[in-house]
Amino acid sequence: MGAALALLSSLLWGTGDFLGGTLSRRAHPVAVIRISQGLAAAALVVIVVLTGEAGRTGAIPWGIAAAVLGSLGLGSFYAALAAGTMGVVAPVAATGVVIPVVVGLVQGDSPSPLQMGGIVVAIVGVVLASGPERRATLAEDVAEAATEADAAAVPTTASRRPLVLAGIAALGFGSALSLVAEGSESSVAMTLLVMRVATTVGCTLLLLTVLRAAPRPRRRDLPVLAAISATDAGANGTFAIASTLGQVSVSAVLASLYPAVTALLAWRIHHESLRRIQVVGVVATLGGVALIAGG
Repeated sequence: MGAALALLSSLLWGTGDFLGGTLSRRAHPVAVIRISQGLAAAALVVIVVLTGEAGRTGAIPWGIAAAVLGSLGLGSFYAALAAGTMGVVAPVAATGVVIPVVVGLVQGDSPSPLQMGGIVVAIVGVVLASGPERRATLAEDVAEAATEADAAAVPTTASRRPLVLAGIAALGFGSALSLVAEGSESSVAMTLLVMRVATTVGCTLLLLTVLRAAPRPRRRDLPVLAAISATDAGANGTFAIASTLGQVSVSAVLASLYPAVTALLAWRIHHESLRRIQVVGVVATLGGVALIAGG
């Protein structure tokens, strides 16, 4: 049951990322995040009240910490996308799954040899499915920069900055998953509510200060925003429950297969081409899931 819920969370996250990325082409990502997280927070308030979990204050620090690190990861992720290419950013950011895996193992998780093999295969598959080879994309970035200035004037930090930002995103995403899992031991609903409220407040402050001129979503975008909110909240909820039912190391890997889902949706709906290495990554990801489930 835990594995099925974790896998469902990856499907929901992948769908939400696809919708959010599509909407962010005409509205600032922070504005999209604020509204979608705000809608999720409103729904979670009702759930917390109806379930009587408002008194589970032990989840509050975990939710706040998850919001801070998750927002840092998301902000770094979008900054990396602006500074580099998806082929460099997404594979590096996807490796954040290593953090909850290591945390789970340190806390006593003991996956079977078959599951350990599946974890390794799935992580490799996520990296491959998220984008093309890093070496090729880095060469393209440097070549593009060289056409705009003398080759000797191209700073070496130009190609490293997206990688550094993507690394920060990986740390933020991976740490947030671990914190959500910890907070869920006290209360799933309260952890998610606090996380959503803190994220909404943070995004609102940014939009009122440094991002006052940022384009906002329009009224006609509300259905898409609601869908983003529902998929994100559903993904976090199913992962949080999965982490309490099974081993965190296994649940984290299954929940982190979302880049493959996003890539497949982009291929199917936006007709974006999948490179051969991405197809290999999708197949490897599915193979890793089979090994984990079979273990």
